[in-house]
Amino acid sequence: MADVQYTEDSIKSLDWKEHIRLRPGMYIGKLGDGSAHDDGIYVLVKEVIDNSIDEHMMGHGKTIHVKVSDHRVEVRDFGRGIPLGKVVDCVSKINTGGKYDSGAFQKSVGLNGVGTKAVNALSTYFRVQSFREGETKLAEFERGVITNDAKIEKTSERNGTAISFEPDETIFKNYHFIPEYLDNLLWNYAFLNAGLTINFNGNKYHSENGLLDLLKRKTDEEALRYPIIHLKGTDIEVALTHANQYGEEYYSFVNGQHTTQGGTHLAALREAVVKTIREFYNKNFDASDVRASIVGAIAVRVQEPVFESQTKTKLGSQNVGPDGPTMRTFVNDFLKTELDNFLHRNSEIADALLKRIMQSERERKEMAGIKKLANDRAKKANLHNKKLRDCRIHLDDKKGDDEVKERTMIFITEGDSASGSITKSRDVQTQAVFSLRGKPFNCFGQTKKVVYENEEFNLLQHALNIEDGLEGLRYSKIVIATDADVDGMHIRLLMLTYFLQFFPELVRNNHVYILETPLFRVRNKKETIYCYSDEERVNAINKLGAKPEITRFKGLGEISPDEFGGFIGEDIKLEPVILQPETKIKDLLRFYMGKNTPERQEFIIDKLRVEKDLVKEGEKVALEEA
Repeated sequence: MADVQYTEDSIKSLDWKEHIRLRPGMYIGKLGDGSAHDDGIYVLVKEVIDNSIDEHMMGHGKTIHVKVSDHRVEVRDFGRGIPLGKVVDCVSKINTGGKYDSGAFQKSVGLNGVGTKAVNALSTYFRVQSFREGETKLAEFERGVITNDAKIEKTSERNGTAISFEPDETIFKNYHFIPEYLDNLLWNYAFLNAGLTINFNGNKYHSENGLLDLLKRKTDEEALRYPIIHLKGTDIEVALTHANQYGEEYYSFVNGQHTTQGGTHLAALREAVVKTIREFYNKNFDASDVRASIVGAIAVRVQEPVFESQTKTKLGSQNVGPDGPTMRTFVNDFLKTELDNFLHRNSEIADALLKRIMQSERERKEMAGIKKLANDRAKKANLHNKKLRDCRIHLDDKKGDDEVKERTMIFITEGDSASGSITKSRDVQTQAVFSLRGKPFNCFGQTKKVVYENEEFNLLQHALNIEDGLEGLRYSKIVIATDADVDGMHIRLLMLTYFLQFFPELVRNNHVYILETPLFRVRNKKETIYCYSDEERVNAINKLGAKPEITRFKGLGEISPDEFGGFIGEDIKLEPVILQPETKIKDLLRFYMGKNTPERQEFIIDKLRVEKDLVKEGEKVALEEA
C-alpha cells in the first residue's frame, strides 16, 4: 500500500452549511424518521419555535402560530421581527445572533447562534420573512444556499418573524411527524410560559397555572394521594405529588427547554425533597421510601446555561449564573423554605404524605427477602443468560459516542426461530435480543412481587437494568418483536401490561416500541417489494404485473436472516407506544387484560370485520404456487 501523503492539501476547511450537513448529529442530535420523540425533525421545529419563545419572554408577542403538514413546517410570531438588514445573516452565518450579550436576552433558550442555521442547512426549502415597523424583508434558501434575496418592501402586517421549512429527505429518510409528539412539545411551551397562546393546526394551547397544569395533565386525579403541591419563586417553579404507581416520574425544564435527560437541577430536586421531608417530620426516612410513586416537575431559569449537547436535553450547569449560588444550594434553599412552609400550613396534605411514605416503607420491607433471592438468581443467570444475546455498546456506558448509544435497542421476541433470525442478522454493536419461552405471565392486578417471583420478568428487569429507575437503562429502545398474528398480538399485550403496570416511566419517556415487519413479499425476476399491509400488496401486484410470486410471512421465523437484516437495519420501521394524556393506565389494563367483561365483548363484536381478498384469478394462482 502506497504511503498517503500528509501535506497542506490534506487540510480542508468546510463552509458552515457543508459542516452541518456532513455532521448533523453535532447540531440536532440523532436523525431518525420521526418515530422517536427526540428525532432530529422535532429538534428542527423546536429550534425555530425557541426563537419565538425568547421574544415572548422578553415581553414581545403573546401569540405564536404553528402549522405542520406532511412535510412543511410554518411558524409565525408577533415579536419585534429580525432587524431587516440582518435577516439573511441570522439564518445563514454561523455564530450570528442577538443573544450573546447576557443583558439583552437574560436566561434565554437559544444562546449559540446555531439553531436556525442548522434548520436552513438541513432543509430543501427554507423561507424567512421579517416584519418590522411597516417594512418587510424576505429570503429563501435551498440546503443553505440562498435562492431569493428580496428587496425590503412596505407592509401592513404586524411586527414579527415568519419561518417555513421542509426537512431534507436525503438526510431524514422516510420521515413523518407524529402529532402526539408535537402536541406534547407545544403543551410544554404553554405550561412554561404563562399567558402565551400557541395556535397549532387549528388547536389552541394556553396555560395560566404553569407546572400545576402540567401535572394535572400528566396524572390521574383519582390516583393522587393528595392535591398537587405548587411552589413558585424567582427563577424557579416546582410542582409535586404522590400517586399509586410504581417508580418515580419527573418533568424538568431549563429556560423553557424540556430537559428529557434531567441534569443538575433534577438531581438537586430529588435530593432536596428527601432532605426537606426528613427535617419536617424529624424522621430519617429511607430516600427510596420518600421518592417512591412521586410525580414531580421543576423549571428553573439560568443565566448562560451549559448543556451537555447541542440538543439541550441534559443540564450540566453547576451554578445558576456566573456569580450565583450552586444549583444544589439554590434548589435546596427554595424547597427548605417553601415546601416546609406549605406542609406546616396544610396539615391534611402533610398527613397524607406521611401515610404514603409509611406505606412505601412497609412494601419495601415486605419485598426485601423476595428481592434478595431473585437478585441472587439473576446474578447467577447473568453469567450464562441464555435468554439474552447482548450487544457491545449500552445507553448507560460512561464513555463512547452519544449518537451511537442512542441507537442501542433490545428486541423482545418469542420462541427460538424468531430470536434466531434476529440474532443472526442484528448489529452486534447496538442490538440485543431477549428471548421469551412462550406467552409471558398476565401480571394484571398483581403486585410488584411478581416481577421478582417470575423468573422471566426478573431476568428482563435485570437485562434492562431498571430496578432502581431509568438512570441505568441499558438500551435506548425496547422493541417488542412478535408475529403479526393473534398469538403475537396477545404477547404484545402481555408485555405492554408488564411495562405499564410496573415501569410506566419507560412508556412515558418513549422507550417502548413495536417492530413492524412485512406481511407479504411480492417479487418477479427483476424486483422484490415488501408489503406491510394488504393495500401495499395490491399496489405491488399492480406495479409488477404478469403473475408475480407472492409470499405471506406467517411468523418472524419464516423470514430468512439475510432478509431480516434489511428490516432491522437503517430502514427499520418502529411504531412507538404512546400514552395519551387522558389515558388512565389502570382503566386501560382492566379493559384489555381484566376479566372478560360484557363491555369488552361488545367492543370485540363491534370491531369484527370480514376480510375479502380482492386479487384477480391469475394472481391467485401465483399466490397458491408460492
